[in-house]
Amino acid sequence: MTQTSHIVLVTGPSGAGRSTAIHVLEDLGFEAIDNLPMGLLMRLLDGPALNRPLALGIDVRNRDFSTDGFLDLLKRLGAVDGLNVTTLYLDCSAEVLLRRFSETRRRHPMAPGSSPEAGVARELELLQPIRGVADTLIDTSRMNVHQLRAEVERWFAPAEGRQLAVSVESFSYKRGLPRSLDMVFDCRFLANPHWEPALRAADGRDPEVAAFVAADPQYAPFFERVRDMLVSLLPAFRSEGKAHLNVGFGCTGGQHRSVALAEAVAKALAEAGQQVSIRHREMERRRMDMRPD
Repeated sequence: MTQTSHIVLVTGPSGAGRSTAIHVLEDLGFEAIDNLPMGLLMRLLDGPALNRPLALGIDVRNRDFSTDGFLDLLKRLGAVDGLNVTTLYLDCSAEVLLRRFSETRRRHPMAPGSSPEAGVARELELLQPIRGVADTLIDTSRMNVHQLRAEVERWFAPAEGRQLAVSVESFSYKRGLPRSLDMVFDCRFLANPHWEPALRAADGRDPEVAAFVAADPQYAPFFERVRDMLVSLLPAFRSEGKAHLNVGFGCTGGQHRSVALAEAVAKALAEAGQQVSIRHREMERRRMDMRPD
């Protein structure tokens, strides 16, 4: 493949809005293919060169779908020269998914002969590893169709005349760096609220935890330098044609310091007029682990 091509893999639980997202991408000029067997994708790339970006819908209904197969596909696609691959994960809470299935009276593809509750639980568990490596995550729990369209357009509309979209993410170094980050900042030098019994169970979104982290004498200069650097670099990234910038803050457990920094930096960028979304990887994993069997 001699020219840079863009492929967006669209996935997520049934009922989260995957089909809507694919239709939006098609309207944005992507060639859209839904439910293409994963085994045929590499063969598709062996054909004529792609003359426009490609959006592929992949979910549990694909006849050869498996979590390991999807992750292996990502590795193989990542090894293809000139190919830019983005995984778009449409997420949704279990409660909202159940309500959507109840309202439409559809059968869940993973539990066609039993209750939707069983199908939703199985699918969320199956997709959890894919969710963890997604480049772009859109939670549709509180979105209608029009809001979802706007959010997909925000991330994937042609760059001309569009503001750079920044995603700020917190994570734990114990679980490794998120795959999609462009810039990474290590927060482990800051005072750790984990060693304060009253703060241990909370996270960096809690005002007391945020205040504890900010009280470290090294916090203010670090935060100000990171904020100022990002604010100064964003126009350059935008001029270069970059559509998305993913910034990560890591600490030991991904619960206190990195979360507090990610929240503070995202707020500062938003106040500066920047388009920002925020994601806390370990908080999301904890919510998944706490879901009932």
